[in-house]
Amino acid sequence: MNIAGNISAGEAPKRRRFETAQKLWYKFTLNKMSVAGLVIILLVIFLAVFQPVIAPHPGHAGAFVDFKQASRPPGSEFLLGTDTMGRDILSRILFAFRGALTMGVGVLAVVVPLGGALGLLAGYSGGWLATLIMRITDIFLALPPLILALCVGAILKPTLFNSMMAVCIAWWPWYTRLVYGMAMSGKNEMYVKSAELLGAGAGHIVFREILPNCLGPIFTKMTLDMGWVILTGASLSFVGLGEQPPVPALGTMVSDGAKFIPGQWWISIFPALAIMVIVLGFNFMGDGVKDMLSSEE
Repeated sequence: MNIAGNISAGEAPKRRRFETAQKLWYKFTLNKMSVAGLVIILLVIFLAVFQPVIAPHPGHAGAFVDFKQASRPPGSEFLLGTDTMGRDILSRILFAFRGALTMGVGVLAVVVPLGGALGLLAGYSGGWLATLIMRITDIFLALPPLILALCVGAILKPTLFNSMMAVCIAWWPWYTRLVYGMAMSGKNEMYVKSAELLGAGAGHIVFREILPNCLGPIFTKMTLDMGWVILTGASLSFVGLGEQPPVPALGTMVSDGAKFIPGQWWISIFPALAIMVIVLGFNFMGDGVKDMLSSEE
């Protein structure tokens, strides 16, 4: 009997977690546009991972020139046409997806822990340290993120890593401000006061009591920001501050084809549509995540 009781007790938390996951997924699927956004993002990730196999002309993603095939409109051989160097636009877009996703994931992997840690430190500690952190944050927030990223990117050597660092410098204050507000209100809650009365240390209170209640809004903002980070990275590539040729980048492809519009519209339009689809996919999915995490039980 004891063994059976222990097994049941051990299965209960797993069952509750499974039921919670089912409820969250149900809330997410209530928004059909969010499901469509999730499908778009999963498709983009799939194409980025298996690009060498899926791309019809994988060699066109590198240093390739074929002037006989240059500027061909969309057709059966080249579904999205070719650019002025004779390179297949579809293949280059598929290879550019990996750089775009790397930009988004890399930037958020830096700014979320950095901005979140500073926000938690300022919100819980208070005093002169909070004032110093938040005034520096306000200075960065006063500057438009794209303009700041362009300024930093212009100083650094134009590479994917440096463009990621430029966007990171412009993006971390938003997470500091978000977490600071939640930490300020959270430290006055009864469960935090109870933990303090029981002798819990600052580390326990910050990471076990306050931080878990911040994860929902942080995750929602991450999902919504992913598309905007990718768009900002494409903007840096558009002006020549991102990945350099012959590496395909969506912003660079749009820039290279812009000068040939309207005659050779496909060179610029299809990469621009690819950017739009990625941004819309993450925005649609982010709306669903926001509704899922903010819905009342």
